[in-house]
Amino acid sequence: MFKKFPSPVYQREILELNDGDFLVVDFNLKNKRKAVVLCHGLEGNSQRTYMNSCATYFLNQGFSVFAWNNRSCSGDMNRLPRLYHHATIEDLDAVIQFVLTQVEEVYLIGYSMGGAQTLNYLGRMQPVDSRIKAGVAISVPVEIKSSAESLKKGFNRVYMKNFMYDLTKKLKIKAKQFPDLMDWSKIKNIDSFDYLDDHFTAPLHGFKDREDYYYQVSPARSITNITLPVLILNALDDPFLGPDCYPKELASKSNLIHLETPKYGGHCAFPLKNNTFSYAEIRAFSFIKELSQK
Repeated sequence: MFKKFPSPVYQREILELNDGDFLVVDFNLKNKRKAVVLCHGLEGNSQRTYMNSCATYFLNQGFSVFAWNNRSCSGDMNRLPRLYHHATIEDLDAVIQFVLTQVEEVYLIGYSMGGAQTLNYLGRMQPVDSRIKAGVAISVPVEIKSSAESLKKGFNRVYMKNFMYDLTKKLKIKAKQFPDLMDWSKIKNIDSFDYLDDHFTAPLHGFKDREDYYYQVSPARSITNITLPVLILNALDDPFLGPDCYPKELASKSNLIHLETPKYGGHCAFPLKNNTFSYAEIRAFSFIKELSQK
């Protein structure tokens, strides 16, 4: 909440998508050999503090950085009814295909929802391009329902209200863009994620209801199919993660899924004393460096 970290110097690319929509990618092409693709969290963007901190750290280590914005998150509303969710892997793939025109090898790093997109991409986009070498998922809700239940508790409700406020504003814009698409009058009744996801998120993205949506987009459905090394970094004190977001049994049986659960770190924070960078990007880099040395 309190940490601020300036954005690195970026170029901006507008990607036109096959369905008529667009994505916005901010990037710094420092090295044509290797790059990280950064995926932000729910209602975040390419220049959130945790994205800036990670981007700058990897730029300092000689990587190019591509930080993309999900539909509606760049500051300009997208053209189509759909927004984004934890398994919008087609959009991530469009970004990756652009990145692969610029560099030789790619590493994916995602925060929270972006971590879910990373895991879902690596587990569902088969076969994965051989130039994609590994993934890192930080503060990732492996089982979305478990995370959604955690957001209803205690101080988390403050964050939940902020998310709902931002998403409600976007839904009101969609109502003006597509007045006949659905019953937008229900927007005034939004008082919880349950209601928002049941009446808007799920139908806008082709799911039967909230339960179907949570189940289908959860990385728990896809991580068993991952064929590349992946680091999942989920702090034990993360207030947004429920007990099902720590796939300990799966990780214990896998040579590819590396689960690390520091005692402290919070959600997308991982602050270090007397250090402007966080443990998250430092550990992500060391994980990637270890792989390149094998």
